[in-house]
Amino acid sequence: MAVISSLGYVKVAVSDPHAWRTFAFDVIGFAEGTGPDPDAIYLRMDERAARLVLVPGEADKVLAIGWEVRDYRALAQVREAVEQFGIEVTQLPLAEADVRRVEEVISFVDPSGTTVEVFHGPVLDHSPVLSQHGNRFVTEGLGLGHAVLPVPDLDTAFRFYTEVLGFLPRGAFRLPTPPEYGPMRVRFLGVNRRHHSLALIPSGGQEGSGLVHIMVEVDSLDDVGRALDRVGKAGYHLSSTLGRHTNDKMISFYVRTPGGWDLEFGCEGMTVDESTYTAEEITADSYWGHDWSR
Repeated sequence: MAVISSLGYVKVAVSDPHAWRTFAFDVIGFAEGTGPDPDAIYLRMDERAARLVLVPGEADKVLAIGWEVRDYRALAQVREAVEQFGIEVTQLPLAEADVRRVEEVISFVDPSGTTVEVFHGPVLDHSPVLSQHGNRFVTEGLGLGHAVLPVPDLDTAFRFYTEVLGFLPRGAFRLPTPPEYGPMRVRFLGVNRRHHSLALIPSGGQEGSGLVHIMVEVDSLDDVGRALDRVGKAGYHLSSTLGRHTNDKMISFYVRTPGGWDLEFGCEGMTVDESTYTAEEITADSYWGHDWSR
């Protein structure tokens, strides 16, 4: 398996914290976590202090993607590989690690311009996870969920994450482009039994939040349905209707967040046995549903 073990956390700047509090807690059903920044919003899903950290900012933008490794030896291995690739790595001070509720963390900028943090030793919060809607998120051994990032150079980003960071190819989605442009793909990458923890999509160099979407998984189709009802009643934009994906088999819907990127909310995602898995290329993103024309 990969040295990276899971997607640990995502930190995002948000221009409208009040809108986010309503969306995250009242509509989606995250639990509220705690942290040292009184202005930040900590979204809790499990025994981690927070899986999503939202900090006030002038623009909505991803600040860091945090990937977890097993221990200090794995962290040293990642650091060596990244430095050998020619990217500068910063060891964050202990005070910064403590803010993130981890033992040790390094930071660098990937070839696409995304700030990546890699850490080990998360500090656990053993108090009850109190979501007002009773959501039970699927994270144990699998991490937060997955993140989809826009990249200006797909081939370079793919090689970096697979050859340097050791992510495992988990297939691709062949985009319906005209023949004269040649094949274009969305690449899916895994680090554990979850089908993918990262996806890379060609961006064409557009500016934006640095995020396409983040996926979170719950353990019940009823929880997905109830969340979908709340999204509709609250008047949020449904980017994609409920559907089942062809690659990871997830039943999910997509809702536009106050930050302008999408949150995928789903259940029944497949897990992968890497000893028998063969990366495949899909040509349709769903068996049914997932109408993006709304």
